Amino acid sequence: METAIRKALISLILIAALGFLYYWFVYRPAHTPPLEVAYILPDSVDVVDTPAEVRINLGSLKSGDRVEVLKRTRNWAQIRTAENINGWVENTDLLDAQTYQGGQKLLHELSNIPVQAEGHTGGAVNLHLDPSRDAAELTQLPQDLKVDIFGRRLMERPGSEGQSDAEKQRDAWYLIRAHSRAGWVLGKFIDLDIPDGLSSYAQGTNLVSWIVLKTVDDDGQAVPEYLAADRTGSQDVDFSHIRVFTWWVKDHKYVTAFVESNLKGYFPTRVKEIDDIPYFRLRLMDDHGQKFQRVYGLFDTITRPVGDVPGWDSDAMPASPPPRHHRRSAHQGR
Repeated sequence: METAIRKALISLILIAALGFLYYWFVYRPAHTPPLEVAYILPDSVDVVDTPAEVRINLGSLKSGDRVEVLKRTRNWAQIRTAENINGWVENTDLLDAQTYQGGQKLLHELSNIPVQAEGHTGGAVNLHLDPSRDAAELTQLPQDLKVDIFGRRLMERPGSEGQSDAEKQRDAWYLIRAHSRAGWVLGKFIDLDIPDGLSSYAQGTNLVSWIVLKTVDDDGQAVPEYLAADRTGSQDVDFSHIRVFTWWVKDHKYVTAFVESNLKGYFPTRVKEIDDIPYFRLRLMDDHGQKFQRVYGLFDTITRPVGDVPGWDSDAMPASPPPRHHRRSAHQGR
């Protein structure tokens, strides 16, 4: 009798143990929602032991650090760091995972696009995931921060619903990169840093872009040759006029090697070197709203249009051979 009772107790204990193991290692993981993942937003954040007024600093985190959110209150979040430190930070210091990944995707996409222009922030400015004042904020950039500019977009200002097209106001936004962050900022908060060699040309023009096509040697110094774009008239296009500036070694100065006007051009302009010849392609639109690319080559000191390619997405070269005509500056020789 005692033996039977003992066996029954042992069986119950084994069943209970198996049930506990099943719950802890199978059922519980399958039915416990994953912890929220977030990323640190500011450049530096202190992790504290409590959200109370009197608190101890447990450590610090930097922008982009990944944390798990254990709990949230109205203003604070309890987090766990990669070093397994449990502490508290303010909710405003955290960026949700979806927004963070969106910013990282933008950063990756910009790695395949040449910088269209360079500048710096004219004041503290918010970096957004999309070109909208209401879009998710990725971070706040400080004043005088150097930025690379990759794109521009005109967006209707919020609150203009019901207004006529003439009354509606629009904002120009720049797609920029600043260190390890990429996103959109209001263009009015960005000051362009025009290269010294182009500063005299930029006077009296709305220079919006300059891209290095190649460099030439001048007494051991590598001097860049530029494709520059500016805009006159309508704000709807990114640029309407281009110039190619080559370097005249004999006189140690830039000369205008090519000019073209009356363009409906849009960023980004791309450059690719083939057999030591830099080719650049403009994203243009014709009078009927059809998108196409015009490809040009810089052959030593001569710039020639090579041909057109339909659409804006193709990387193909034009099928037609390079035309024999070209436009050339009177000071083009070296």
